Amino acid sequence: MITDPAVWITFIAVVGTLMVLDLGVLNRRSHVLSQKEALSWSAGITGIALLFGVFLWLRLGSKAGLEYFAGYLIELSLSVDNLFVFLLIFQYFAVPAALQPRVLKWGIFGAIVMRAIMISAGVLLLQQFTWIVYLFGAILVITGIRMFRVEEAHIDPEKNPLVRLARRLFPVTSAYEDQRFFVTRAAGGVLATPLLLVLLVVEWSDLVFAIDSIPAVFAVTRDPFIVYSSNLFAILGLRALFFVLAGALDRFHYIKPGVALILVFVGAKMISSAWIHPSTALSLAVIVTILFTSVVLSLLRPRTAT
Repeated sequence: MITDPAVWITFIAVVGTLMVLDLGVLNRRSHVLSQKEALSWSAGITGIALLFGVFLWLRLGSKAGLEYFAGYLIELSLSVDNLFVFLLIFQYFAVPAALQPRVLKWGIFGAIVMRAIMISAGVLLLQQFTWIVYLFGAILVITGIRMFRVEEAHIDPEKNPLVRLARRLFPVTSAYEDQRFFVTRAAGGVLATPLLLVLLVVEWSDLVFAIDSIPAVFAVTRDPFIVYSSNLFAILGLRALFFVLAGALDRFHYIKPGVALILVFVGAKMISSAWIHPSTALSLAVIVTILFTSVVLSLLRPRTAT
């Protein structure tokens, strides 16, 4: 495990600054990011994430740097696929564009906390039960195969356990109440708004994705710091990336099978880890090739209208 104080201090300072800027300054009042704002913020976070990988490389050596870059690319590709699900959730609930940034902001904050808990649990499990690496690998392979077979994601929030629980605990208003998740009525007490249900479904979908993405990063590194830092930098750029790609997600239709192929690859790598030991550089090259091919094919072979 990485224990270098300089690495931890740099990581905390960079992430803390980004969160203050994103959640506290730039978006003190939730608003729809313009294409220019989204592009600038997304490019900035991506650049900082890559520079942090260079810092790890220079400070700790090529092994740590390569593991970070491989983990970051895995998380970034899975995050892009997650954006498709977010878009479907917003369409299902007919969320006004002006309210979407607030849901994404709190959804990403919740994801940061959940990932920390799940990564810690994953590290403990791998330390105590080495055989669990094969279980993680099997989960990834099965998930990848399912992604190949299922072309479109289906959203049915009414079957979501968190939504059902929320409806039992609080009556829900019939319409959105500006940016609020709860409102107080003189006659009815505290009521939830549909925006709370949207947030719960977004958090649930991220939890489901984390079950895939965290084991996937464990395929390239067992260091909890690299696993968490690569996760965090991918997540921090997710909100801006949503507004960059929201209008063009349908054009990148080969991303989903590309992500599925990455999951199968890293899952197979984990299952065969006792006998086959491909280098991190080779794993990174495979991931980059799959992502690049997915993007190029999407642009060269646009989806035909049905």
